[in-house]
Amino acid sequence: MAYPDNLLSRGESVVLSKRPHWKMLVLPIIFFIVIVGGGFTLAAVLRNWEYHTIAWIVIGVLGLLLLIWLVVVPFLRWRTEHFVITNYHVFFRSGILHRREHQIPLGHIQNMETSVSFWGRLLGFGTLIVESAADQPLEFENVASLPKVQSVLNQLIMDDKQAHRGGPQQGGYPTGPTPAQG
Repeated sequence: MAYPDNLLSRGESVVLSKRPHWKMLVLPIIFFIVIVGGGFTLAAVLRNWEYHTIAWIVIGVLGLLLLIWLVVVPFLRWRTEHFVITNYHVFFRSGILHRREHQIPLGHIQNMETSVSFWGRLLGFGTLIVESAADQPLEFENVASLPKVQSVLNQLIMDDKQAHRGGPQQGGYPTGPTPAQG
């Protein structure tokens, strides 16, 4: 599901939209395999037991609860978390039942910091820490393709600063003909 366009301002467009890195799904997949495999194995072992029907019901209910808690909920968290960069803002949106959103205008970003672990370097994810003018630093963890995100964000911040300074002519770039051309 893409970031909803109806939440954007007029003239605002999505430049980059990311979900957390796929490594967030590794543990739920392992839990799924262990819970389903363990449940079927336990049910097979208990099939000759006198009370196997009751045991199967308990195994099924317990397995279902574990699947919801350890597989479905983490998957929904991953699915509903968005890190979006537009031409005006940085958005971070998360939550299944209770939604939380951070919105930082590009012009208010004062500093960016990245933190990449050993595994993050191997798998291509890291943490982006954004300091804005008004808020405490916000940490966006498990950002996939962090160098690309940082590059896009740097370019958009530079474009935003140039646009608010009156264009390139005040930034040291000539816009009209030079005296030699004139």
